Amino acid sequence: MPHVIHRGQRIHYTVEGDGPLVVLQHGLFMTSEDWREPGFIDALTAAGFRVACIDSLGHGLSDKPHDPALYVQEQRAGDIVAVIDDLGEQRAHLIGYSMGAWMSVGVAKHHPGRLASLTVGGWDLVGGVPRMPGGKLTFDMFMAFARSVAPALTAWVTPELEPGVRACFDNLADLDGAADAVLNGGFPVLLWDGQGDPYHAPSQAFAAANGLPFLSTPGDHIGAVTQPTPEVLAGIAGFLKSAD
Repeated sequence: MPHVIHRGQRIHYTVEGDGPLVVLQHGLFMTSEDWREPGFIDALTAAGFRVACIDSLGHGLSDKPHDPALYVQEQRAGDIVAVIDDLGEQRAHLIGYSMGAWMSVGVAKHHPGRLASLTVGGWDLVGGVPRMPGGKLTFDMFMAFARSVAPALTAWVTPELEPGVRACFDNLADLDGAADAVLNGGFPVLLWDGQGDPYHAPSQAFAAANGLPFLSTPGDHIGAVTQPTPEVLAGIAGFLKSAD
C-alpha cells in the first residue's frame, strides 16, 4: 500500500483514477476509506480526477505517536504536501472535512503555492470547535459525547491509541491566520457544511461576507460527509472542474 515517510512518521494513503490530483483529508475518528462508501471517490474519478485519500497521523494505517508536538498544524499540513510530492505533483485540489479541513487550512497557511483549490467542509474558520455553555469543550467531554452518539466510529480508539487522538483534538484550538490564509492564498475556495451542523451558520456567514461560494447540504456534522446526496457530490466535482 502506498505511503510516505515524513518527519519520521509513516503516512498512508490510497490513490486511484487519472487526471488532475484531488487530495481528500478526513476528519477526527475517520480514515481514508471513509470517503469510499459515500461515493466521493467514484464521483471524482468519474469526473476525470486522480484521487488520493490520506490517513491522518494517529488514524487508519498511518503511525499513531503520542507526542503532541507531532500533531501541530504546520507539521500535519506538511504530511499532506509530502503525499502530493510523493505523487509527483506540484499542485493539488484539496478537500478537507472537519479536522481534515483544519489540516487543509494549514496547507493554505504554510504551502499556498501547492493548492489548485481548497474545499473547507464541516469547519468554522474563525470560531473553530464550538464552545459549551460552561466554556471550552474539552477532549474528555468531546470523547464521551462521541462514544455515546457514534460508537462505531470511535470503537477503534483504545486507551493505547487515545493520546494521539487527544493531541489531534487539542491542536484544533490553533486558529491563528486561518481566515487570511484562505482569503489571500490565490486559489479558489469552496465552503461546505451540513444544515444540521453547528458550523453551518458561521461558515455560511463567512462565505457571504467574503464573496466565497457556499455549499449547503442536508445532514448534521457526520451525516453531511457520510451520507451525501448526489447533488452534493456533483456540486463538489463541479467546483473542482471550474477551478482546474
